[in-house]
Amino acid sequence: MSKFKHSRVQKKTLLIVGEGLDEEAFLRYLKSKLVNRDAGLMVTIKNAKGKGAKHMIEWTIRQASIADYDNVAALFDTDTDWTQVVEALAKKKKVILLKSEPCFEAMLLRLLGITPDLNLKNLKAQFAPFVNCGASRRENYAKHFSPEMLAAKQHIEPTIERLLILLKS
Repeated sequence: MSKFKHSRVQKKTLLIVGEGLDEEAFLRYLKSKLVNRDAGLMVTIKNAKGKGAKHMIEWTIRQASIADYDNVAALFDTDTDWTQVVEALAKKKKVILLKSEPCFEAMLLRLLGITPDLNLKNLKAQFAPFVNCGASRRENYAKHFSPEMLAAKQHIEPTIERLLILLKS
């Protein structure tokens, strides 16, 4: 028997669910840049595969019930199915709301100082050059959305501010 006791430091756990592939890629990119192995934080990222805010929140709650997380957050668009009832459900279940108003691409364009187009098809095209025409690939966020840039512009988007705080705690 060993004379030394090996103690493990209990890491905090965080579940962040992205609404779709693009949000998941962005979250994985940020995790790779901000959360190192010795951070004392274990981050799990999942993808709810779209279908609007209501589905997103309900799916997040189901995922959170599978394992015990210290914090649970959801990054989603408010343009579909976002209601006071859905918001109340999320708050009741202690889901941290990371709302992209009206959508993820618009939020990131505002960080770049660009007024987003209100037409969804045009908005996707407007955003594409900033992620090398591949928003679902995490490495494509590096050029325009570095952690330093996000930290400097977080005052523009409260969702980004909340996300950075979560990933640094």
